[in-house]
Amino acid sequence: MRGDFPILEREIAGHRLVYLDSSSTSQKPTAVLDALADFYRNHNANIHRGVYPLAQEADALFEGARERIAAFVNWPARTRSSPRT
Repeated sequence: MRGDFPILEREIAGHRLVYLDSSSTSQKPTAVLDALADFYRNHNANIHRGVYPLAQEADALFEGARERIAAFVNWPARTRSSPRT
């Protein structure tokens, strides 16, 4: 598990880092860091605000993530066009 979190490879004062402040800031695994870097490098645009191709691409990525998360937690995905309940 530690191998998934690059920051946990650090040593401070000669000891492997143990991070216990997750209620304030959680550390990110490599997969999340890679996905964020890819988004910012290749797809960064305002979500649900633009009609130009890059914004539409960002919208599709955002909504796709929403649907995958909803499926993972077995919850209906509320999309931008869905009414609030």
